[in-house]
Amino acid sequence: MHHTPSSLESAMGLVLPPIEAYQVQHLPIVKAYADKIGLVEVINQLMPTEMDVDPGTIGLGMILDTLSGRSPLYRLEAFMAQHDTALLLGKAVPAEAFNDDTVGRVLDRLYDTGTMQVFTACAVRADQVFGFDKRYVHFDTTSVTVYGDYLPPEESKEHTRPFRITYGYSKDKRPDLKQCVFSTWCVDRAVPLWGTPHDGNASDTTVHTSLLSDIATFLAQHGVAPGAYIYVADAALVTEDHLAALGDTLFISRLPATYKEGGRLIAEAVAHNTWDEVGVLAHTKPTQHRPVTTYKAYEGEVTLYGTSYRAVVIHSSAQDKRRQQRLAREIQASYSTLQTATRPGEQQEYFCRADAEAAAAKLRAVPAAYHRVDVTVEERPLYGRGRPSPHKPRPVKALRYRLKTTISPQTEHIVRMEEEAGCFVLLTNVPTVGDLAHSARDILAVSKDQHGTEQNYGFLKDPVLVNSLFLKKPERIEALGLIFLLAL
Repeated sequence: MHHTPSSLESAMGLVLPPIEAYQVQHLPIVKAYADKIGLVEVINQLMPTEMDVDPGTIGLGMILDTLSGRSPLYRLEAFMAQHDTALLLGKAVPAEAFNDDTVGRVLDRLYDTGTMQVFTACAVRADQVFGFDKRYVHFDTTSVTVYGDYLPPEESKEHTRPFRITYGYSKDKRPDLKQCVFSTWCVDRAVPLWGTPHDGNASDTTVHTSLLSDIATFLAQHGVAPGAYIYVADAALVTEDHLAALGDTLFISRLPATYKEGGRLIAEAVAHNTWDEVGVLAHTKPTQHRPVTTYKAYEGEVTLYGTSYRAVVIHSSAQDKRRQQRLAREIQASYSTLQTATRPGEQQEYFCRADAEAAAAKLRAVPAAYHRVDVTVEERPLYGRGRPSPHKPRPVKALRYRLKTTISPQTEHIVRMEEEAGCFVLLTNVPTVGDLAHSARDILAVSKDQHGTEQNYGFLKDPVLVNSLFLKKPERIEALGLIFLLAL
């Protein structure tokens, strides 16, 4: 915003230099962190160039744009025109320096230099400055939707491409669009130390398989010895191949609900009812819409693929809404099934008690998971014609029999199933004694920190941010992914 002196101010000799005002918000803090880890210098050392504006400064500008609620790449120049570049970049840089051609060349240079080489150098510098806690390494993947026509390598002029942009399982619920998959390793409060893109149709299982053998070597470069860290990942980690590949690596994951061993242990925990109170883990104050959640834990073991593992059953007072809703649907379906099964029997009239009792026994035997059927045989006398005498009982001509059914819930069973629906199982081989000993509460707390990595992905999926990811070259998308990781 510019201030131009009025004619009165000019006449009084109160002419001040033009004033420019900008809304910088949190961006100077971002600049301060970038200065502290020497971001611009690291990039420039790896990418020497004779460009008018060095690539480190261009990269910093893209990071600032990203963290401001990023506009499309082609509006980066407009973004810089609205900000004080001297404050945010450390020197006055004209907005025209951030035109499409310059930014495109920097992205190409980032890819040619090696995105992982650049990111690793920045991550090592940040680790030296801040001393990250690398006891826990969190892994996760997400799909990122892209727009445009992307030819597979065999159909394009460039036969070697970093990854395939293609159709795959869309975590964004957009199977009509092509995508790529990003994976990251994060430490200390969800700070990414490593990340890379994969083919759009790559599954979590495939990505895990290709990366598990590299994690020990990667962490050794950061000064972390084998056995001195715990690998934390989602349920996709739990496969026979992955568990074998982990070897002696300590890990924490969530046991998929499809494993029978998990259901067995949950049922055991609820039946024994010997929980260890964990209490509240959240550090934020509860609200009306987000009441406080308390946890309790039960220690046990499960056997997977011939190997025994430590397993911790966690019960949450908030419970899993989807599982609760599924249980409610199952209970309603059970009731409806019994109604349908008993209705014809109730409408049937029987001529002898033996037949009625046999029909009642069949109805009592109808299988039902959540209800019981009580069936009684009722006599219904048939009287002869004529007015009954007031002095003697009305003569019964014949007897007929009808069934009366009562469907009632198996309350104790339903309560037990509701409690089981609020449980999940954490799978681990972390010991209970020694230097890396973790209690059940510790295991849960580390697992909950996985949410920080997922929040990072929420940032990457912000519609303003990702819907503008329409670059036509996968190489540039990989380089832009580097910018995203540096911003995280």
